[in-house]
Amino acid sequence: MEKLAVPSTMAITSILCSQKPLLKHTHSFPKFNTASKSHKTRFPAPKPVASLLGTGLVLTLAGSASATELPQLLSSLQLTEPANALSLPTWAIHVSSVVEWIIAMALVWEYGEKSGFDSWKGLSWGMVPLLGGAFCACTWHFFYNSESLEVLVALQAALTVIGNATMCFAAFRIYKSSEERSEKL
Repeated sequence: MEKLAVPSTMAITSILCSQKPLLKHTHSFPKFNTASKSHKTRFPAPKPVASLLGTGLVLTLAGSASATELPQLLSSLQLTEPANALSLPTWAIHVSSVVEWIIAMALVWEYGEKSGFDSWKGLSWGMVPLLGGAFCACTWHFFYNSESLEVLVALQAALTVIGNATMCFAAFRIYKSSEERSEKL
């Protein structure tokens, strides 16, 4: 039986807590042009947060296990998702759709303000229930479509119906206000 070489807790801790950085910083702090060169603005060096977190992790893991048990302990930390978890591209579509909807609401509102047609602001308000439905869907998926949160599915359906109705009403208001403006010309 072959024995695995496992670094000791002390060796890992000393590597993680070393004063020399393990990674080289590639960014620099901005320099400000000041009228007087007598005093310069100095920024403190970044704190070694990564080494503190690594040390805490090592001490937590090694505190309850000997050096021979450490590989088994680390292999048991693998996280698995249930079969109904959404894939990363699907999450990207969900999140980007919500962000696009929020941007669309803001743009419609801004158009209503700049053009002076308040009926367009009503369209932005009419979009709010549909945004609530999107949040319900994302929340339900975030918790892996939990049966205890199935009320969110019903709430999403209700908000979709309400949102479609408010959008229809807002579109009708826009139509009526544009009709009135056309008659005044």
